[in-house]
Amino acid sequence: MSHNLTADSTLRILHQVLSTATNHASAAMCRWVDSVITLTLDDVTEVPLEDALSRLDVGDEMVIAVVLTLHGNEGGTLLLMFDELNGRQLAATVARRPASIEPKWTEIEISALNETGNILGCAYMNALTKLIDVELVPSAPYFVRDFAASVIEQALMAQAISMDNVLICNTTFHRGDQDLNWNVIFVPSDRLRIKLEATVELIG
Repeated sequence: MSHNLTADSTLRILHQVLSTATNHASAAMCRWVDSVITLTLDDVTEVPLEDALSRLDVGDEMVIAVVLTLHGNEGGTLLLMFDELNGRQLAATVARRPASIEPKWTEIEISALNETGNILGCAYMNALTKLIDVELVPSAPYFVRDFAASVIEQALMAQAISMDNVLICNTTFHRGDQDLNWNVIFVPSDRLRIKLEATVELIG
């Protein structure tokens, strides 16, 4: 099998590989927020860089994001994104206090979301480490409040340097039958893509 992630069969098996990591992250989130939270890997796709924003269907709204980057050669970016209301509600749940209505985010709220990103990111990367036998170490998470398109563009920037197409893995959250307006977007580097694809070849 060649390194051509546009092939339907390759993307289908790659979806299976990344679903394993998503399941580990889901279990970690349940323990962290003390609630039944499930993560669904909705889409694994490779698109031209200029089409990435439209494919992710992000608008001009303000979002809250926790950003983790991967150290080492096999880099990438993991984004945990919320709208303002859902970000506030999650921060309140984690901090075990009423949701703030103040326009400025407090240090406690920011810390709660950063730690949530850290828990989820480490679970996700630990699962991928076992699958591809390459240690993936995420950076310390950092908090961003910005327009959605700007946040996504920053995440895609590293890929844009070395390639015309980008691989995007989009994940959504659910609590029971309720869809939560939380999203994880994983953007692996070109080197990490190759490692993932090698795993796909072994499975296939």
